[in-house]
Amino acid sequence: ADACPVVDIIEKIAEKYNIKTTLLCDTNHVLYSDYSEVIVVGAGADAVDYKLISLCHRGDIVVSQDYGVAAMALSKGAYAIHQSGRWYTDENIDRMLMERHLNKKARRSSH
Repeated sequence: ADACPVVDIIEKIAEKYNIKTTLLCDTNHVLYSDYSEVIVVGAGADAVDYKLISLCHRGDIVVSQDYGVAAMALSKGAYAIHQSGRWYTDENIDRMLMERHLNKKARRSSH
């Protein structure tokens, strides 16, 4: 949640509709919230992402800009949305992952 620019909006909507909200961060970016449960995990590559997916259940809503996290959330039956408001779906996630892969490959080959 430390990299998510819409945490305040999420919390306001969640509180309005009495939706339980959990924010995850690592020990390098500790967050505080008056509404949400905050879970702090150890620092490390993708530690927060893996913890998020381990806590994720069918029907949950996951907000992430990471296509890989979104794909794992969808595979668990959760809903996944980008911070810009674009929904990830079973119909569009494969294309997004492929585009990410091709862009990464192109960046590597240009060096």
